[in-house]
Amino acid sequence: MKAELSYSGLLVKELAAKAEVKKHTIDNYLSVRGRMPSADVAVRIARVLGVTVEYLVTGQETQKNPQFAHFSPETRKMARVVEGLRPERRRLALSLVESIKTHEDELGPCPE
Repeated sequence: MKAELSYSGLLVKELAAKAEVKKHTIDNYLSVRGRMPSADVAVRIARVLGVTVEYLVTGQETQKNPQFAHFSPETRKMARVVEGLRPERRRLALSLVESIKTHEDELGPCPE
């Protein structure tokens, strides 16, 4: 949940307000000894963060969507942001990403 919260750009208090949960409750979920949210709270938090409840709880996607299982929180956030754009701007964003990927392919493997 920490990674998703970070990539969402939301503050804990914003997540709490949007999920209709007390900030202290979210803080408890995020703590080192964090407890597991109840099912109804997990559903609300997952909806706000744009992930499945399963991913929120386990960090893994279902086998129903294995093509998305390896996507980082950052990639999923990018998809959510792009989905919120007007169609012509989505096409522009796709064109930009494709151009960046072509350039990366020309540079060769990224040194780690």
